Amino acid sequence: MPGARPEPKPGRERDVQAVFDALAHASRRQILLVLRYRGGRMTAGQIAERFSCAWPTTTRHLHVLEAAGLVRVLKKGRERVYRLEARRLRSIAGGWLDWFGASDSAPAGARSGPPVRHAP
Repeated sequence: MPGARPEPKPGRERDVQAVFDALAHASRRQILLVLRYRGGRMTAGQIAERFSCAWPTTTRHLHVLEAAGLVRVLKKGRERVYRLEARRLRSIAGGWLDWFGASDSAPAGARSGPPVRHAP
């Protein structure tokens, strides 16, 4: 059928879940933004300085972002440098959003909005 979207690739759902789980917390989204606007690379200490949470909390957030593939860690001696993986973010989150297409039309037979309940 022309214009039909292909089915998602197996295993891709796991990637989508990991990325959206990482994006679910405001602090992690903020870390990604800070990395983006600070050149894409920062040490763990530089990232932690910008947040009011404790060091272990910042570390947990960084581990979630790393597990989702949204940042990579480069070890330089005792320092950890975090690098933003913006291409992966665009690929996973953008790819998921592409399923909704550019048009506002819903597929045939789909309801627009929640079901309406009528009072007895």
